[in-house]
Amino acid sequence: MAYQKKYLPLVLGIAIAMGIFIGGKLNFTDSPDRLFSTNSKKDKLNRLIDYIEYDYVDEINTDSIVDVTVNGILENLDPHSIYIPKEDMERVSEEMKGDFVGIGVSFYTYKDTIAVIRAIENGPSAKAGIKGGDRIIMANGDSLFGNSLKDGEIIKKLKGSINSKVKLKVYRKGEPELLDFTIKRGKIPIKSVDAAYMLTKKLGYVKINRFAESTYKEFKAGIEKLQALGATEMVLDLRDNPGGFLGIAEQIVDEFLEDDKLILFTKNKRGSIEKSFATSAGDFEDSKVYVLIDENSASASEIVAGALQDHDKGTIVGRRSYGKGLVQREMELGDGSAVRLTVSRYYTPTGRSIQRPYKNGNKDYYDEYFERLDSGELLDPKKIQVDDSLKFTTPGGKIVYGGGGIIPDVFVPIDNSMQNETLSFLQRRGFFGNFVFEELEKDRHVYEDTLKQDFIDTFEVGDDLVFAFQDYLNLRTDSKITFVAYHEEVKQYIKATLADQLFGNGAFEEVFNQRDIMIDEVVKLSDGE
Repeated sequence: MAYQKKYLPLVLGIAIAMGIFIGGKLNFTDSPDRLFSTNSKKDKLNRLIDYIEYDYVDEINTDSIVDVTVNGILENLDPHSIYIPKEDMERVSEEMKGDFVGIGVSFYTYKDTIAVIRAIENGPSAKAGIKGGDRIIMANGDSLFGNSLKDGEIIKKLKGSINSKVKLKVYRKGEPELLDFTIKRGKIPIKSVDAAYMLTKKLGYVKINRFAESTYKEFKAGIEKLQALGATEMVLDLRDNPGGFLGIAEQIVDEFLEDDKLILFTKNKRGSIEKSFATSAGDFEDSKVYVLIDENSASASEIVAGALQDHDKGTIVGRRSYGKGLVQREMELGDGSAVRLTVSRYYTPTGRSIQRPYKNGNKDYYDEYFERLDSGELLDPKKIQVDDSLKFTTPGGKIVYGGGGIIPDVFVPIDNSMQNETLSFLQRRGFFGNFVFEELEKDRHVYEDTLKQDFIDTFEVGDDLVFAFQDYLNLRTDSKITFVAYHEEVKQYIKATLADQLFGNGAFEEVFNQRDIMIDEVVKLSDGE
């Protein structure tokens, strides 16, 4: 590690010499002449790349050499400075912007054909009359079926410039001929607020999956809806939320903190400190808030939890968070690619950094989850290791710790039934979704008159569906799977997936949360206070 630290200036110089142009997003105090000045160390790498390009015995893609070199440099800095290749930039930008231009359907490729799972509410396809179960056969005369067609190619044919039109031919079960639709492409939201609904008569619930440009607007609409329904207390679910824009996290904290309260401060390597304070904009300052976190809540999620905890505002519920206290800034490299470079550390209002150590390298850093699992920390709060030298005290006298995540006020162990690795894997890989789609295809009319809330409150998944899902998996995997020990949990996954495909708009979370022990704990806390 001493070797790495000694040569960090060298490798950064090399990165610049590789033709990387860092745009005006940085506030360097050095002049451009000094920053990009020529020296032999930078020229050395340029010459090597030229030698390889012109004289190496085999044809070599020097772009790939540059990519590998950039990644190697960043890996020697910290775990969160990353390189984004140009082929990934559009997807990454869309996710963080919070929308894209398209026709507004969720789909999957079913038997070599695009099958619509659901038309997004109020999107172009929904307005035109596209329904779940429809098969999109052609777009502007190009066929969209066949084993050779990849999802990426399909998406390119359905995307386009805003207000441009695409002519679709659609097969709908029960219709004698293909249906024709002309759809005007529009902005399609990539939602970062998964759900906003009432848990009890007074307790509202909002689930945020990341902090994108659109998140605050979605969040504000969610809490305003819940306040209109009578919410006087709020649950902010940040579990599995990896973070995002720091400024968006600050806006959300501002909804709960009183005027002029410190939200956080950042410090760069030159010791420059920037502070962020709450304003008068908050609409939930006088109400109770519960923040749910787990071992996958990181970065901006921890900013929210840390700021509220340090001001004795609300209750943090769950398990110790991830521990990412580094701030990245995205910088374009001139060829469509970019780097997200760590430029500062952030500190919670009491002055604690929650960044966990990374001195043993990236692999050990990312493997820490397994260490937490092996140590028993995810089941027993007494197993959480704290550093007494990083002890801080809130204005209300509560002891909090820095050095590795936010430790909750109320601990809730991991639920090994609903968070079973096999079931989670099947969900992530789309097995539940595909199975439910095929079940719906048998007779969608069964659910035509079913209201969302009636489905959530009263619908029950029968044992026959569990056995059918078991058979479905065994035909498509090498393993012989049985769900004897997790019968009820499988029912919950199936029901939640059904709700999602039928209704969307947070229906999955409303169903799934019915068996969530952390939600149960919050409801108890709310009722008991």
